[in-house]
Amino acid sequence: MYSTYDVIVVGAGHAGCEAANAAATMGSKVLLITMNMQTIAQMSCNPAMGGVAKGQIVREIDAMGGMSGIVSDKSMIQFRMLNRSKGPAMWSPRCQSDRNLFAWEWRKILEGNPNIDFWQDSVNAVLVDEKKVIGVKTNLGVEFTAKAVVLTNGTFLNGKMFIGEKVFGGGRTAERAATGLTEQLISLGFESGRMKTGTPPRVDGRSLNYELMEEQLGDENPGKFSYTDTQKLTQQRSCWITYTNQNVHDELKKGFGKSPMFTGRIKGLGPRYCPSVEDKINRFADKDRHQIFVEPEGWDTVEVYVNGFSTSLPETVQYDALRKIPGFENVRMFRPGYAVEYDFFPPTQLKHTLETQLINNLFFAGQINGTTGYEEAACQGLIAGINAHRNVHEEAEFTVKRSEGYIGVLVDDLITKGTEEPYRMFTSRAEYRTLLRQDNADLRLTEKGYAVGLASQERYEAMKEKRNEITNLSERIKSRKVKPEEINSWLESKGSSLLRERSSMYGLLKRPEIDQSDVSELLKLIPDLPKIGDEIIEQTVIEIKYEDYLNREKQNAEKLDKWESLVINPSFDYDRLKALSFEGKEKLKKVRPSTIGQASRISGVSPSDVSILLVYMGR
Repeated sequence: MYSTYDVIVVGAGHAGCEAANAAATMGSKVLLITMNMQTIAQMSCNPAMGGVAKGQIVREIDAMGGMSGIVSDKSMIQFRMLNRSKGPAMWSPRCQSDRNLFAWEWRKILEGNPNIDFWQDSVNAVLVDEKKVIGVKTNLGVEFTAKAVVLTNGTFLNGKMFIGEKVFGGGRTAERAATGLTEQLISLGFESGRMKTGTPPRVDGRSLNYELMEEQLGDENPGKFSYTDTQKLTQQRSCWITYTNQNVHDELKKGFGKSPMFTGRIKGLGPRYCPSVEDKINRFADKDRHQIFVEPEGWDTVEVYVNGFSTSLPETVQYDALRKIPGFENVRMFRPGYAVEYDFFPPTQLKHTLETQLINNLFFAGQINGTTGYEEAACQGLIAGINAHRNVHEEAEFTVKRSEGYIGVLVDDLITKGTEEPYRMFTSRAEYRTLLRQDNADLRLTEKGYAVGLASQERYEAMKEKRNEITNLSERIKSRKVKPEEINSWLESKGSSLLRERSSMYGLLKRPEIDQSDVSELLKLIPDLPKIGDEIIEQTVIEIKYEDYLNREKQNAEKLDKWESLVINPSFDYDRLKALSFEGKEKLKKVRPSTIGQASRISGVSPSDVSILLVYMGR
């Protein structure tokens, strides 16, 4: 009755959208199954993309040919580059998004891809034949066959929502849970667990008094995520900052006796770095206030997201506490916050491609793997979609190394170390974060995306042109000698030591007191220099100023790559190596590392265990 597909993607959240679009763009015939066609790419929580480390991920997705950056650019209402006061490794793009426009832009992209079909239904089983996936079965009893399946179920697997003592089945407000699939996967041999996440109340922006809050403007010269020619913002909407106080905390404490988290009704672990407001005032009792970000949800709506006030307390408690926040005295609430508890599958059961170890051509991506955040989900979807396509067409696996991208760090962390709480990306998780900056994601990853047929020829040519411009400018700077009479008065105004003889401009740029804003003045001293874009100047200066750090990280990455090249057979019998520690042997048997490098990062595998493996492999 129905066609056979190359790839079926289950779920149309951020992971599912990237997976479906990637596989279809590369040439696979894709079926995207979603429980509700009206909620494709819905921003279930905050109306924003990017942030610390997350912004780098969005740029990496874009560099490889994914669509999250383009969609973000087309739907943003404010842009800020975070951590500008720190080094460039910490600079992180973030935007406020128009929630409805974001979803609409994604839907246009997916519907505009001729290789994608849609089906509105839930999936309650995967079809398996001799350890290989062959399709899915839906709640309506329809069976679709496929050569690969990508599960991106988000928070819907046996999802339960909590508001005080009230419990509802569902994975998102007004949307039912997905049942049956977890139980079937367990019967196939998979391990599962429970996690929780939460969301704050939404309120009517017309009822707020912004005069009692601090205005948070976007950047004066807003940037963007995509390396393509998407338009920059010409106008922006402000966000606002306010704070809780002791009165707010006292109101919230009145509901602690009915808190599903404190009474034990929620069993799953929540995100450590994004706790509920009741958890914050309980754990940090010494703090008399907590920051609240007041974020508009779009250009043409009065709905406001109360960032920092995630809660599952009774709705009356939420309302009474909100009214004690400065600026919220007359607040009208659209809907209360709630917690969601859902099934996930420990990601140590996956390969680097995000294919499961148990079932061939079955992939997991997004919150099903224990992650939290749109960006973390989207990049997993991209990797799973690429590899689902390549498996179907019998092509080599596609991976991103830890030294190549935050995406590589995330995937490696998940499958090597696993996670017992919702995993969130931070710059501190990356050993090579000076190499993995937001400004150079295209130089790192566009060639990889182009090689597998995802990034376009146009993207690839633009990246090569950018690389050439950076190289040419760097060479001009290195060759330009500056005389004392040309520069000393300017150096004096900067509090920098004066020149006594001709010196290279290259050396001047390395001085710590010469910052990014000063570079344009120095470049005026280079004769016949053509007009150069700000992005090229910025990246060239970063490469010069941090040259020593970058070279050191490159050397360390090269050392790591030697171990990454030592492949371990997936069926290797670790019981043969009697000298391995008991814990190391058990962890190696469970994770099944693909390389010595991955084995060395497994918690419980000691350096001596790695040495034993190296000796066995003749190294």
